[in-house]
Amino acid sequence: MVQVGKIIYPELSYAVTGALFDVHNEIGRYGREKQYGDLLEKKFASRSLPYEREYVIGNTGNRLDFFVAKLIIVECKTKPIIMKEDYYQLQRYLQILDVRLGILVNFRQKFLHPKRIVKIEKDVPKQYQNNRFNEIRF
Repeated sequence: MVQVGKIIYPELSYAVTGALFDVHNEIGRYGREKQYGDLLEKKFASRSLPYEREYVIGNTGNRLDFFVAKLIIVECKTKPIIMKEDYYQLQRYLQILDVRLGILVNFRQKFLHPKRIVKIEKDVPKQYQNNRFNEIRF
């Protein structure tokens, strides 16, 4: 059964989101993805958040930007606009690793809006699978 209004890992995701905002405030919106990643790594370390950078997913050749506490996937982008493919990519990572929460962030935006992406469970009724109900905003 799907639980409405239940935040997944509230303290950890709050700490991750705070680090994302700090990075955006320091670099601004026109940095390179590597710059954001390097500073974000320092912010995670200063907050004593356990993480792995460029985590390799099995033998797929895919790499996560950050895997925080082996609970939250963080994907950083520096694009004019986030596309559906970016959401689908993160959803695939959630499915492969069997992780419940991912955060997709586009540092190129004037105002930062990290997106919480929740793993779609197989027992979720179909009408809720591609809905804002699952914290995915298009």
